[in-house]
Amino acid sequence: MKIINRHASKTIKRLSNSYPAILVTGARQTGKTTILKNYTDEKNISYLTFDDPIEENSAKSDPNTFIALHPNPIMLDEIQYVPELFRYIKIEIDKNRKNGMFYLTGSQQFSLVESSSETLAGRIGIVQLYPLSAREKRDDDFSESFIPTKDFILKRNNEFSNTENSINNTWKNIFEGGYPEVVKGNVLSNDFYASYLKTYIERDIRKLTQVADEMQFLQFITVAASRTAQLVNYGDMARDCGISEVTAKKWLSLLVTSGLVYLLRPYSSNVEKRVVKTPKLYFMDTGLAAFLTRWTNPDVMCNGAMAGAFFETYVISEIIKSFANNGQDAPIYFYRDKDKIEIDLLIEIDNTLYPVEIKKTASPNSDDARNFFITDRIKNVQIGQNVIICNTDKVVSIKKGDITALAIPVGLV
Repeated sequence: MKIINRHASKTIKRLSNSYPAILVTGARQTGKTTILKNYTDEKNISYLTFDDPIEENSAKSDPNTFIALHPNPIMLDEIQYVPELFRYIKIEIDKNRKNGMFYLTGSQQFSLVESSSETLAGRIGIVQLYPLSAREKRDDDFSESFIPTKDFILKRNNEFSNTENSINNTWKNIFEGGYPEVVKGNVLSNDFYASYLKTYIERDIRKLTQVADEMQFLQFITVAASRTAQLVNYGDMARDCGISEVTAKKWLSLLVTSGLVYLLRPYSSNVEKRVVKTPKLYFMDTGLAAFLTRWTNPDVMCNGAMAGAFFETYVISEIIKSFANNGQDAPIYFYRDKDKIEIDLLIEIDNTLYPVEIKKTASPNSDDARNFFITDRIKNVQIGQNVIICNTDKVVSIKKGDITALAIPVGLV
């Protein structure tokens, strides 16, 4: 069986040396149990899963006795089914606090992270695990968060020079997605995604929320996938599904909190009031979005009407993963004003904004840098290197008037 090196493993190890409890959370089937059990098995730490209804009922009926009968250190899988335990885990930690007492996984977030953070504040380290990144799929050891300084770009360019970076490989990655079972070839992608959606709706949505019409909810997920890389428009989404805007907002919130969708917020600090305030929607796995929108192969996809949206979604999700695998929230935004002048991404680090444009072209030109001038409107921050992420095969300098940008291969992300 193919062994995949997960970059978040380093973060789990680091946090286990700093916190009594570690929680690995994220969407279903991203590899949470595998990554955490690999670590706990090395430490000979016992394992228990709440997928077992007997264990679930035992923990729910008498959580105090359950904790007493299962001494730590221990790994508890699918903790979201027994939120009652968080209070008693806190009590146990406070009795004899030491690092690495409880290792927890949760198949989706919903209120899981909020509950654990409130109950175990100062006692828990949280890792958000997404599907495999492109770095992980090609066994690239580089695990730093994507911060496109000139030094970062030069370093990555040198390391990446011997790696195949063909456009075909990129679109294969986009079409395939990053779920481990698909990447390892254990199951055909269409079979996996069909089963995945059925399990997600029947187990996560039905058990933990109130959705009256499950087929209508599946239609809503499909509508969301068709709008990846677009501004959120609840009215349009509601009309396409025959639901109310209130329901559309609730259902999109479910997709976000379960880790399937990411809402990219607009940058608004110290900018004139003409900027839009609506977030943009991105699916966190392009393979799942491709399945939902019925693309049949990478060649058709890369020439299709959604090619630009899928390429942008892929890049955004890769950048988010680079931060999440280091235990960080991605400090990213987009800029768009009412004249529709837009910069796809702003990465904010230490009061410096790094503007990023995302283009599927393999031949970047000065026109791709035309919107970088808009950063002059943003006050009281430093503006870092302008970057164009695209399908070029090498780093090239692009000029547009007084503006200089570096066009970089998507593989450097």
